[in-house]
Amino acid sequence: MNALISYVVPAIHVVACLFLIVVVLLQTGKGADMGAVFGGGSQTLFGASGAGNFLTKLTTATFIAFLATSLFLTWGQSRSTTSRLLEQLPPPSASAPATPQGGAEPSAPAAPEPSDTAPPAEAPTPPAQ
Repeated sequence: MNALISYVVPAIHVVACLFLIVVVLLQTGKGADMGAVFGGGSQTLFGASGAGNFLTKLTTATFIAFLATSLFLTWGQSRSTTSRLLEQLPPPSASAPATPQGGAEPSAPAAPEPSDTAPPAEAPTPPAQ
């Protein structure tokens, strides 16, 4: 099952992506009828019935394959992630500092408060000549 999710389904997905791009680019746009006026004909490649019906069915089938592989890959990735980041962290008691027997927290030395006055600026020395 793991090899199926890792190799086969992504390969089918990439092929379906590329084939879907090609099939969509082969379809004629709404302005293609104007090209037929100047001598272009789209019915020669796909027969007398034209490319519309065949390419529409091919696009639908390719899109269904693309959608199915997308959903299957998403489902497979969401199922395989069982570990969480918080589960990998050590328990809090192992990383907390040890407290004395009395249960009181050790007091930290008070940090000196910054003074509001700036230190005196030194007078600039004249350059030697």
